Amino acid sequence: MSLVVHQNYIHGQYLSNGTGETFEVINPATGQISYLVEVANDEIKQAAIASAKQGFAVWSKMTAMERSRILQKAVALLREQNDVLAAIEVLDTGKPWQEASVVDVVTGADAIEFFAGLAPSIEGNQQPVGDDFYYTRREPLGICAGIGAWNYPLQIACWKAAPALACGNVMVFKPSEETPLGALKLAEIFTQAGVPDGVFNVVQGDGRVGAWLTLHDEIAKVSFTGEVGTGTKVMAAAATTLKEVTMELGGKSPLIIFDDADVDNAISAAMLANFYTQGEICTNGTRVFVQKGIYPRFIQKLVERTQNNIVCGDPMDEATNFGALISQAHQQKVLEYIEQGKSQGATLVAGGHALTPENAPNGYFVAPTIFTDCSDEMSIVKEEIFGPVMSVLTFDDEAEVIARANDTHLGLAAGVFTQDITRAHRVIHQMQAGICWINAYGASPSEMPVGGYKMSGIGRENGSETLKAYTQIKAVYVGMTTLESPF
Repeated sequence: MSLVVHQNYIHGQYLSNGTGETFEVINPATGQISYLVEVANDEIKQAAIASAKQGFAVWSKMTAMERSRILQKAVALLREQNDVLAAIEVLDTGKPWQEASVVDVVTGADAIEFFAGLAPSIEGNQQPVGDDFYYTRREPLGICAGIGAWNYPLQIACWKAAPALACGNVMVFKPSEETPLGALKLAEIFTQAGVPDGVFNVVQGDGRVGAWLTLHDEIAKVSFTGEVGTGTKVMAAAATTLKEVTMELGGKSPLIIFDDADVDNAISAAMLANFYTQGEICTNGTRVFVQKGIYPRFIQKLVERTQNNIVCGDPMDEATNFGALISQAHQQKVLEYIEQGKSQGATLVAGGHALTPENAPNGYFVAPTIFTDCSDEMSIVKEEIFGPVMSVLTFDDEAEVIARANDTHLGLAAGVFTQDITRAHRVIHQMQAGICWINAYGASPSEMPVGGYKMSGIGRENGSETLKAYTQIKAVYVGMTTLESPF
């Protein structure tokens, strides 16, 4: 049986690259090729920019209310097609249907709905200056580039497109070559909703296509989600033309659990923060600091729940709550980190090996893994693994754990569990992280700005704050009196 070939999406339709050059997309749960995708060659790239310029001329001149109505139609289509789109995400990422069906499409649609609602509220201000005055306008930047990651492909495409389009920009989006289909479906939905041709184009390929986007002098902004090393390269390339950048990068986030915490609730958080989406979430709280007074009880219950409550297997099975890692190479990387943990003296109390479930024996699975007796210097504690590997550490007092939690070049997220409201806020205010939770973990509603401190990123996604990142201020001085001149 021949494989389906997907093309790049340019100016409201699929466009052949003319050469037939493709790359393969693998289903992580089976190890089999799912479909082929045409690479964006020079002809596609040129067409994408030309199309985006045409799209911007139309879209930016529409009123904010007109843009809002069209984007709201896209939201309705996303919600109507939730199950079809969620199944695509499962096919591409290996994550469980149980998650994708209620999170991935829903949160993407939420973001578009949120920014569509805000679009008509974008305004400038006016200020008297003597008898004269000036006013400001918030105007779109132009062509924005979005570069997505493979763990939440459709959601990330929505998160980047939503504020960009709401503000009157257009976007050329490059999804990860490992999960390229969701963005194409989003492009189809935008066209169906009435978004003008060229406003959201999708180009396909590896890092070379991303590098082209970041260097192109007609692109005004790059929004990138991915790992830190790639982010620094993207930022350096964007600097050659002084592009605006938003960077949502990696993390090694602390989850701090005090003696007075609700232990069962804290265990739920630790499991969500390490095993949800099989550990492939940038904000995951992979350094779990447990105060010594509750440590024995915490570990006992944590291991029991990990052994009894996790169902690994075919991600499309509704009973599965733990899926496959994105690729064989990534599976091997995670297993290598586990071996480092053992060799550096950590105690393995759960998992630590590859899994071959009966209903998905060829998938790239790694068992949910828990290490105890960890120290801050270990590789598994210091480095982002991006897999289901939890490091549990103990601490004595508040000052100590704050210092240890912040002792990292990353600063994406942090969580604190305690029933002491003053301590909760006191500690969270000292966390060097951009996304923080108190007695919760992982929630990221569209209303809340998210992004990192330090090497975890620049700028924010979601929340009204993001409107500033997709507009530029024009100041207009208005003279009301005869101009004085010495000449």
